[in-house]
Amino acid sequence: MPEGDTVFLTAARLRRALVGKTLVRSDFRVPRYATVDLVGERVDEVGSYGKHLFIRTPRVSIHTHLKMEGIWRTYCVGERWTRPRVTARLVLATDDTEAVGFSLGKVEAVPRAQEHLVIDHLGPDLLGPNWDPAVAVERLQRSPDQAIGVALLDQRNLAGIGNVFRSEVCFLRRVHPATPVRDVPDLLALVNEAHRILSEAAHSPPRRELVYGRQRRPCQRCGTAITVRPLADTTPASDRITQHERGIYFCPRCQPPPG
Repeated sequence: MPEGDTVFLTAARLRRALVGKTLVRSDFRVPRYATVDLVGERVDEVGSYGKHLFIRTPRVSIHTHLKMEGIWRTYCVGERWTRPRVTARLVLATDDTEAVGFSLGKVEAVPRAQEHLVIDHLGPDLLGPNWDPAVAVERLQRSPDQAIGVALLDQRNLAGIGNVFRSEVCFLRRVHPATPVRDVPDLLALVNEAHRILSEAAHSPPRRELVYGRQRRPCQRCGTAITVRPLADTTPASDRITQHERGIYFCPRCQPPPG
């Protein structure tokens, strides 16, 4: 699943392509919004919050979430699309540009005044202008017995981390991903590390992963083979994060298990 840096960079690309321009076509290929017509609307802003992306006109905020397979592409008008047309779920066109959202996990059009309802439940955005590490720490501490590797994926704690960055953060802080939140030696330092590496990925791409995807390859600190394991979620079923049992990568020597 794309993480906060990917959505941040996607927003920047769409901002360059759309902001200040008037829509000459809007095609919502989802039943609930199929009749929405934004022709004549000017694109004021494009922004992101965690893994959520917003394209804003004066009256409507177009909210999309990439989920597992979604992607945005921009084309010159008349240019051939590089993805199957049947997978397009949203098309926004100006006089010279087509922005196409393929395989988007979520598409909705909400009144600008109600946009906040989409993200009110989320923790602070790691890449946002109002990032507050103290709030992220406080939210993580609400579930002290939860494994830190699971807690980092919960967007209600801090928004923008996915499977790649939870592995990287735990490795850099030498914390085993199964360590309960209450036993993490320096939770603020871990949160600041998350902010640092996500910012690095967003502002100076590409970033080379240290442990993610390196199963059985040597740890770059000690040479021990990197391990990948599923990390069970103990939160109630109604609150579980989609794909919460995806493998998390760690070094069994640099990140000894709790207890």
